[in-house]
Amino acid sequence: MNFFESQDAAKRNTGRLIFLFVLAVLSLIIVTNLLVMFLIGFAGSEMTSMAAVNTMRFDWGTFWLIGASVTGVVFLGSLYKIASLRGGGARIAEMMNGRLLLAGSQDLHERRVLNVVEEMAIASGIPVPPVYLMEENGINAFAAGYSPSDAIVAVTRGTIETLSREQLQGVIAHEFSHILHGDMRINIRLVGVLHGIMVLGLIGYHLLRGSMYSRRSKNSGGIVFLGIGLIVVGFVGTFFGNLIKAAVSRQREFLADASAVQFTRNPDGIAGALMQIANHSKHSYLNNPNSAEISHALFEEGRVSALSRLYATHPPLANRIRALLPSWDGSYDTGTVASYADTAASTEEAHLAAVSQQKKARAILGGVAGVLITDAIINQVGNPQVQHLDYANTLLYQIPQPLIDAAREPSGARAVIYYLILDKNASGRREQLSFVEASADIGVYGELQKLLSVADEVEAEQRLPLTEIAISSLRQLSKNQYQLFKSNFNALIALDNKINLLEWALQKIVFHHLDAVFIKGKTPKPGKKDLKRFEQESALLLSILAYSNKQEGIDTEAAYTKGAEMLGLGTPLQATENISFEALNAALDRLVQLKPLQKPALLKAFVACITADKEVAAIEAELLRAIAATIDCPMPPFVGKL
Repeated sequence: MNFFESQDAAKRNTGRLIFLFVLAVLSLIIVTNLLVMFLIGFAGSEMTSMAAVNTMRFDWGTFWLIGASVTGVVFLGSLYKIASLRGGGARIAEMMNGRLLLAGSQDLHERRVLNVVEEMAIASGIPVPPVYLMEENGINAFAAGYSPSDAIVAVTRGTIETLSREQLQGVIAHEFSHILHGDMRINIRLVGVLHGIMVLGLIGYHLLRGSMYSRRSKNSGGIVFLGIGLIVVGFVGTFFGNLIKAAVSRQREFLADASAVQFTRNPDGIAGALMQIANHSKHSYLNNPNSAEISHALFEEGRVSALSRLYATHPPLANRIRALLPSWDGSYDTGTVASYADTAASTEEAHLAAVSQQKKARAILGGVAGVLITDAIINQVGNPQVQHLDYANTLLYQIPQPLIDAAREPSGARAVIYYLILDKNASGRREQLSFVEASADIGVYGELQKLLSVADEVEAEQRLPLTEIAISSLRQLSKNQYQLFKSNFNALIALDNKINLLEWALQKIVFHHLDAVFIKGKTPKPGKKDLKRFEQESALLLSILAYSNKQEGIDTEAAYTKGAEMLGLGTPLQATENISFEALNAALDRLVQLKPLQKPALLKAFVACITADKEVAAIEAELLRAIAATIDCPMPPFVGKL
């Protein structure tokens, strides 16, 4: 299943979730009606349960009233929980008592997981997700958020201290599959839906507890029965809630395991992690009581119960391992991995030494010639391969270290973004630097001066990776700091009264992702419209791609026609005077509304346009990836074979 099919499946899963939710609410209405009928019979009888049963009467008016009440309570409970999770992935991590890991940690295990997540994010073409650490001994992890823009990755202490680097890569690759394929949005919705279903039980608990302190025994008897009855209803809700979680999540775990293998080309990594869970004294279990709410989002079961086989959110460990290693003999022996904790330092040093000796990754970003297959490029959207991981790994050691270090903390990250849009003209640059010195937060100007002392500009292929790292750090800003940063960015690129395509591409990438974190209501939602409704928008973006770079042996109109023919467009190449950045922004805002399965055709046309001469220049790649990111199609770097 490719990225676009996964997105469409996630959309269908949302419909399936709604259907199961409705069934669960109907069940609660029926059970609650039976409870109320019993209580009415109890109150009108000789106060015995048998008499209450004999005097139970059905009344449609009462049924509809109770149905409306139950539905209202469940929906309000769900809306309340969903509203409390508007903070996205970070809110879930805080609920699990996760601690944000910062660059520069002296703990080798913490540095290692930060490096692994960073490499995988750059390979995937998404912003680096912040990493949270849960102080739990069990081996577990999860990804949370509404989209790659606000995603986080959380791991336990047991995970980073027990697993080898390859096994940790397998676990993180599994979580990246959930980030890229739309599973996280469903997971957060499940948390909200299930909370609403179980609210009646919470009401019953508080009624029962309150009745214990009531001195009016005549009235407290009915309250006790009502409280007990609502607790029973709550158990019914819990039962159905767990069935819903199991129905939605089990198959997705197999798919995420398979995606992890595709990403790393190493089935032994994730299979070894699963074996470690089987061998570990704490397995994958978590002590945090909130783990029950997010059990469907975890890498493996967070706790065990008597009904685990009935509503387990994950397939059995043995089944997952056998799916990864068909010839597995059933042994959980992981060989020398058990000694990893004693050799972590030497292992990580060996990895870094190996990376530093790799030959320079050849990137199409640099203009490498070769025949590019459009379908192959599109199939990599949301499905990064091992060559992208190797490329990211190598690239991180080619970027000047001061730039990397700056991008990994908030003040430096602002300086890095400003650095990437500085004018090459000396007078224009002086004006921009004076503006930053006068307008930016304290410390940012000093960081910018340090970066300029390291390098006057960066290689073309290093721009997007630096941006993806910086976005993670910029998520730590306060809302006021973010507004100032955004205002300063827009002012800097407007100082010379013109915006070039590189500035526009960077602007789209940075603020598409950060607005989703800082601006309420900006979280992207799955689209529902067909491509044929957006002919003018498609023509406008195809035109800017055709104009972006002078292609060898082919004129601009011919490059445009290559893409237009794939879409069946009758609209001609747009004149440059008719193209404005405001119009481009509006076109992208509308194209976000496309159905998932409509997006490949659009992206194929764009790729056909920029590869008309069989080469991709840096500006073309950056523009294409900016457009793809804005319509929520994360595109890995274009890389040649290493």
